[in-house]
Amino acid sequence: MSRRILVLDTTLRDGEQVPGAKLNLYQKLEIARQLQALQVDIIEAGFPSSSRGDFQAVKEIAQSIKDGPVITALARAVKSDIDAVYESVKHAQRPLIHIVLGTSDIHVDKKLNRSKEDVLKMGVDAVKYARSLLPEVQYSTEDASRTDFEYLWKTIEEVVRAGATMINIPDTVGYAVPEEFGALIGKINYRLKNLNEQVILSVHCHNDLGLATANTLIAVKNGADKVECTINGLGERAGNAALEEVVMGIKIRPDYYGAHTNVATREISKTSKLVSSMTGLDVQVNKALTGENAFAHSSGIHQDGLLKSRDVYEIINPEDVGVESMEMILTARSGRHAFKNAVENLGYRCNDDQDFENLFAKFLELADRKKEVYNHDIYYLMGKYQEEKGKDPQAGQQLPGCDLYELVSFQVVSNDIFPTATVKLRKGQEIYKHSEVGDGPIDALYSAIKNISDLDIVLKEYKISSLSRGMEALGRVNIKISLGDKIYSARGIDTDIIKASAIAFVNGINLILLENLAPNNGLDLN
Repeated sequence: MSRRILVLDTTLRDGEQVPGAKLNLYQKLEIARQLQALQVDIIEAGFPSSSRGDFQAVKEIAQSIKDGPVITALARAVKSDIDAVYESVKHAQRPLIHIVLGTSDIHVDKKLNRSKEDVLKMGVDAVKYARSLLPEVQYSTEDASRTDFEYLWKTIEEVVRAGATMINIPDTVGYAVPEEFGALIGKINYRLKNLNEQVILSVHCHNDLGLATANTLIAVKNGADKVECTINGLGERAGNAALEEVVMGIKIRPDYYGAHTNVATREISKTSKLVSSMTGLDVQVNKALTGENAFAHSSGIHQDGLLKSRDVYEIINPEDVGVESMEMILTARSGRHAFKNAVENLGYRCNDDQDFENLFAKFLELADRKKEVYNHDIYYLMGKYQEEKGKDPQAGQQLPGCDLYELVSFQVVSNDIFPTATVKLRKGQEIYKHSEVGDGPIDALYSAIKNISDLDIVLKEYKISSLSRGMEALGRVNIKISLGDKIYSARGIDTDIIKASAIAFVNGINLILLENLAPNNGLDLN
């Protein structure tokens, strides 16, 4: 029988402890609402005793988030901290007090500077006081993975008898390895269920050695009832176990873990992007599940296998985590199968082998010059190839390439009064020029391009990243635009990030035009 694993998200507490990731009240509320949509079981909203602002944020979340997750916040094992948590979460429909206290010799001797007996009494007294305020209390044995087991168990036993309803076992400094941590959780789980089977066993793993997800999953395998995670793996130092990785690990391998969560996985991508945007912390491109390249394929071998059957190289449907679809990135490493698929998706028929080989050779020349090849590049390549062959398209139809936009030139004036942009685009034989004022240089630039295209486009996402170093560093701009309910992703690369921004937006518009043109194309390569 499948066990339900509870998921506590601590992005708003442990995740916010990342340098530079400070969130304001509005941002915390927006993330909390998205965590509610993600259907996490518990939101750890902050550390109320740390500041007045954090107290207010936790209180606001507790009052605002209804019909869903438990709301908790962190307290040290002292009365003032516990009071702060109680006062901030007491208005929640389902409040919880979370207490943390060190148990390892290092923490007891060097941080707390007390005897083990004194520390144990502190914990017991804290739990008793918290239980006098609320019926649900979690107790975290900080640095448990470096704690003498018998003292760790004695602590757990005493705080459970004092009224703790959840016991959390943190690998606070990422010291544990999976086999060792799994055995620890299995041993605690056996004793805990015999002591009080109603008490929930939880884990909280850090990623200092890159093992946070692995340690969390092996804990689930060995009886943990609850996992503590953050979106995108944010957290102190190297971060925490990434919620998306833990949840999807359980979902993809129910045969192994014998467990499931209630997380709405299709909200994962949206949640990841929101947290990244709010914190200003980019997700690494190859990050599992939420990275930009998590479902992108550029290897010819992989592309060939995927085109034959998606499960050849994908164990997860991108849609299951809220990603629109897998992405084929055409590069010099892409094979014939991937290139032919891209050509045919644009509506061209590839019947003559020699013609196709000639065209593929031209594609490779283009791919050697460019880092990535997009659909509009292939469209231009087809048009040029047909012109060289002296072939005319079907009667009355324009040559391929005439229906797409090309950036000719632009000028941007940036200031704090009237940022302006003038853009010149070519479409076929026509030149279009337009100027706009915007809230900033990019807004003005995009408004001018949008006016020329005459499409009702909405910019959904804008992201700049560096591809190289030095005075002539390449910048890459990734954007997402929408037309109606559909999202289109596009990129632009240049040493000038303003130009890269313009190229990305033009590429996005061309994607929309290509989608409308391709089904009616039907042009033959022969």
